[in-house]
Amino acid sequence: MAEQKATNVHWHEGDITTQDRNKLLGHKGATLWFTGLSGSGKSTVAVALEGVLHDMGYLSYRLDGDNVRLGINKNLGFSAEDRTENIRRIGEISKLFVDAGVIALSSFISPYRADRDTVRELHDQAGMDFIEVFVDVPLEVAEDRDPKGLYKKARAGEIKGFTGIDDPYESPLNPEIVLNSATMSLEEEVILLIDMLRERGILPASE
Repeated sequence: MAEQKATNVHWHEGDITTQDRNKLLGHKGATLWFTGLSGSGKSTVAVALEGVLHDMGYLSYRLDGDNVRLGINKNLGFSAEDRTENIRRIGEISKLFVDAGVIALSSFISPYRADRDTVRELHDQAGMDFIEVFVDVPLEVAEDRDPKGLYKKARAGEIKGFTGIDDPYESPLNPEIVLNSATMSLEEEVILLIDMLRERGILPASE
């Protein structure tokens, strides 16, 4: 956990509770944490799920690795320390969305198991739902897709510390759900996620 540096600060409770916001929106907030190799399909399924939730009348917000690094985390690189801080910040932001009653779709490689476990603990301590979604794909498939040309650059030595090439990816041990993006269709992946959200009481049961 990050050290609390500021002193004489106290959490200020408001009059509107998380439950009030859930009632207003008609569903609970939760964090779906999509993790997997670059090119595994994390962002693709998050975008598709966001669209389906919107069409169903449920509020979600997508937090994407590159998007966040262009804004709030623009001062972070890709060292192990910066990766850890990147994930810590996103974990805290995801919590704020959940408190607001929003379904946070957080899509990050997040290669280190300890960092993902830290985000899970943040949610557990707050009594919030955290769903780890492992978007599983063989390295050779992700490398063949290579939508941003990053694997090619990593293999050529133009990128150092690239996950899956010269930096490790630690697969989740007990994710809530595994999506095998090399064998499943995008529609199948979204259906599984919607079903899980209903089973966990985040979305209302289907009528």
